[in-house]
Amino acid sequence: MDMRGKNLELGKRGETAAEAFLKKKGYRILEKNFRTPSGEIDIIAEHKKILVFVEVKTRAGVEFGHPLTAVTPAKQKQLGRMAELYLARHKITGRDCRFDVVSVIVDEMQDDLNVELFPGAFRV
Repeated sequence: MDMRGKNLELGKRGETAAEAFLKKKGYRILEKNFRTPSGEIDIIAEHKKILVFVEVKTRAGVEFGHPLTAVTPAKQKQLGRMAELYLARHKITGRDCRFDVVSVIVDEMQDDLNVELFPGAFRV
């Protein structure tokens, strides 16, 4: 399998783990992989009446930094624009919203996943 295929597989595994983790934490998943012309929001959920836009970052180890560091200011701005599109498309106004990040670190040697949730990881 080429590198792109491996990364897609890793990302899919991370999103599946993140979804299960969020459900255990009481999140209600509303939509997955919401596509827009400028990208995709991994998970849109509801948690304690708050609409939550979730970015999932998966890494096979931390040698290139913690997954959270991959959510750069430019990525945050992009997620903000995509969230606005979601709200407009669904005619949602006056809702409390926030951006969470779920970090998934895959330890292939142990066949283990370390899933961490960062609620309200950033504001746009």
